[in-house]
Amino acid sequence: MLKLTYTENGFNLEHLDRSLEDWVTARVILALRSGTGFYAEPSTATFLLPADLPYLSDLEKLVDKENGDSIELSFCDGEYVEVILQGTWLASVPDSEEGIFVTVMSQRTEFFLYQLWQEVQIGASVVND
Repeated sequence: MLKLTYTENGFNLEHLDRSLEDWVTARVILALRSGTGFYAEPSTATFLLPADLPYLSDLEKLVDKENGDSIELSFCDGEYVEVILQGTWLASVPDSEEGIFVTVMSQRTEFFLYQLWQEVQIGASVVND
């Protein structure tokens, strides 16, 4: 399962070795026990990867194997590729810009996408330092 946490400062991507059902059940229980709201709906999330990223062609092959059910790639321009994910949006209130997006696809695709995203983050932090 991939988990994207959206905050006012951006988002973070995590790869979790837990079923979607178990994770959502735990979040519902947490919301009930803490007295916070819980809102869930099917949704789409997107983020950008550099078009010159090594192994991007390997990601394209994995996406093809997924048959467009949970992930698609859109080549926006010469600099970036948009990763489009189908999944579930979870927030404490409807229409919130902060929350969590979760999606499930093959383990191989999830892990590879997570590795590519980490590589981009490491490269960005080196450039910023």
